[in-house]
Amino acid sequence: MKIDLLVLALPLALSFDRKVAFWRKWPQVFAAIAAVVVVFGAWDAWMAARGIWSFNPAHAGEARFLHLPPGEWLFFVCVPYACLFVLECVRAYFPDRALRIPSGAFYALAAFFGVLAILYRELGYTATVFLACGLVVAALQAFLPATVRSRNFWIGLGLTYLPFLIANGFLTGIPIVLYDDAENLAVRVGTIPLEDFFFSFAMLALAALVHDVVGRRRGAA
Repeated sequence: MKIDLLVLALPLALSFDRKVAFWRKWPQVFAAIAAVVVVFGAWDAWMAARGIWSFNPAHAGEARFLHLPPGEWLFFVCVPYACLFVLECVRAYFPDRALRIPSGAFYALAAFFGVLAILYRELGYTATVFLACGLVVAALQAFLPATVRSRNFWIGLGLTYLPFLIANGFLTGIPIVLYDDAENLAVRVGTIPLEDFFFSFAMLALAALVHDVVGRRRGAA
């Protein structure tokens, strides 16, 4: 829980910066966080219930709600908030340009993730994370074709890996989260399972998708 609050602290403190004015976008930010909590919280709870991963009681405590400790639920609030803040900072401070990428390229990427999900269907974590990536890439192209071609969108999304690496590095390094390697590729980048990078992409891309769709409707995106 302390790790989550550490990730949240600086973005929350800077949310009132005049140029970014992140606080003005809180309605769409909170909508995005709600979507992440519902979708990825449910996924996380399902995975924990199946034993695909678990939580070290020595560091996560004994309390559980739907198989997850309080700090894990807080993760789905603090990390998306921090990452959307990073995205809005990039949009506020750097000029943007459109990338010339055909729509078919995104659907082909989504299909590629779908194929990977089928190939690794025996690995619970690997298959579902690739499926999630495919679905979110297809949704970005379908609902936000201009955003998905924005250079700043991808720069912002890339920079969001900083809070992800801070949080997930601690979670896997201490360790707080324990993985059943029979359900993943058993490949680590440092202490972080390879699948976690795709999990992060799917989660943060969903947050950005909901954030921008709601923002467009509010006239604020």
